[in-house]
Amino acid sequence: MRPPLSLEHIQRAAGLIDPAFRRTPQFADAALSQRVGAEIVVKVETLNPIRSFKGRGADYLMRDLPGGKEIVCASAGNFGQAMAFAGRARGVPVRVFAATTANEAKVARMRQLGADVMLTGADFDQAKDAARAYARERPACVFVEDGDEPRLAEGAGTIGVELAPLAIDTLLVPVGNGALVCGLGTWLKAHSPATRIVGVCAAAAPSMADSWRAGRPVPSQSARTMADGLAVRVPVPAAVEWMRDCVDDVVLVSEEQIMAAVLALRDTLGLLVEPSAAVGVAAAADGTFAGPRLGTVITGANLSADLLARLTGGGAPVGAVGNRLDQ
Repeated sequence: MRPPLSLEHIQRAAGLIDPAFRRTPQFADAALSQRVGAEIVVKVETLNPIRSFKGRGADYLMRDLPGGKEIVCASAGNFGQAMAFAGRARGVPVRVFAATTANEAKVARMRQLGADVMLTGADFDQAKDAARAYARERPACVFVEDGDEPRLAEGAGTIGVELAPLAIDTLLVPVGNGALVCGLGTWLKAHSPATRIVGVCAAAAPSMADSWRAGRPVPSQSARTMADGLAVRVPVPAAVEWMRDCVDDVVLVSEEQIMAAVLALRDTLGLLVEPSAAVGVAAAADGTFAGPRLGTVITGANLSADLLARLTGGGAPVGAVGNRLDQ
């Protein structure tokens, strides 16, 4: 049994992490709420130097890591950017393993931030295996696994500190490796117990949803989704265990629903977000969640060049899909 995440550590992180990642906008927009069919509060985690929430956990973690070590991790892109950003601020070298299919824009940004990026493996989980093996053979390296390291989840939990006063009825949280939903859920279960915590996974990458239901890690055969930040094929056991204590349900959304939500955020809030960030809006549009106030976290805005071109009119048009977000 893993010890639970620490409320004391989340509170500590809320006062320590880089102010660039704290006190992000959180509001309900009438136009988006109308498209969804219910009032929905969005917590926008894209207006920071790495354009994602991952900077919170990475900054908190880096404060306690031993000096003189190279940090090794695996990432689809946003976590690697966060580790590179925090490492550069402290003079700590960071090596990131990413799949050969990783978002090229995210890979380029990790390198711009100073990370040594190694492309290997057909997907994120194969890249993680390579990262773990690399660190195991080198005593000067520390392997950091997103979803397994408590301080990453506790840093992400500071989002819950900021959301708790809003008394949200159902919070719809994107689930990749699980650090965000575990950190948020831990804080809100203690400080806003009436809030229902619902994880959201891509239907094309269902391993975390299957694992939560089974109460144990359940790998999937593939994780081929446009929401690359949620493309987890092999769940992290610690995250599955933590989720059992703080998550009320986990739901799946289709690729069509995700794309419709990306378009809705563009058209109502003027936000260009990556597909992983929009899954909470996609789930809200199903109309199955108790209100009156829903909420979600807009987790990142590191889009692929192709999707950015399509959303801004520079590529093939994005077709409409049949759900309430199109109306």
